[in-house]
Amino acid sequence: MVLQGYFRSSAAWRVRIALNLKGLGFATVARHLRKREQAAPDYVAKNPQGLVPALEVPGQGVLTQSLAIIEWLEETKPLPPLLPADPWGRARVRSLAQIVACDIHPIQNLRVLAYLKHELGQEQPAIDAFARHWIEAGLAALEARLAREAETGRFCHGDAPGLADLCLVPQLGNARRFGVELSPYPTVLRIEAACAALPAFQDATPDRQPDAE
Repeated sequence: MVLQGYFRSSAAWRVRIALNLKGLGFATVARHLRKREQAAPDYVAKNPQGLVPALEVPGQGVLTQSLAIIEWLEETKPLPPLLPADPWGRARVRSLAQIVACDIHPIQNLRVLAYLKHELGQEQPAIDAFARHWIEAGLAALEARLAREAETGRFCHGDAPGLADLCLVPQLGNARRFGVELSPYPTVLRIEAACAALPAFQDATPDRQPDAE
């Protein structure tokens, strides 16, 4: 398999963690987002949306959208599981993951912030404040749920890493880049530390990728 991505893309980062946890080997092709390499014709032919990641699967085709890729990995290689066995648990984990993947990440990613700057004429301090606002709002909701819900364990759900953790950890990387103060989220930070102790998470970090800058 070939993962087309960018070292700092949190969506590609999620998929790297999933592939590592599943023990699946993959090659990496870098698409430098700031150089607009994701808009190259050869890539748009594979992914008309022109976003990363995209996973090329021999004999199958190309999958896009990080959560869809991870769900496919879960269905085709179910061990170790990234979703609980029970329907309620699966729904809870998806709910936590979607706070990040649907409500935080999309409105603070590069193309949105670039639009604010170039098309709407916003200054960088205002753009950074915009990103921080939505990251903080999402992390506050995650902290409240993870701190009070009985299903939270060492990780977001129980004592093994899963889909929610795959989304949470890269989002915290983004939060730090934007200067978000993370001390109000102790449960989130505790879970991040548990993830950081695992080789699958360590090997997926941006600084360990071939295109890291």
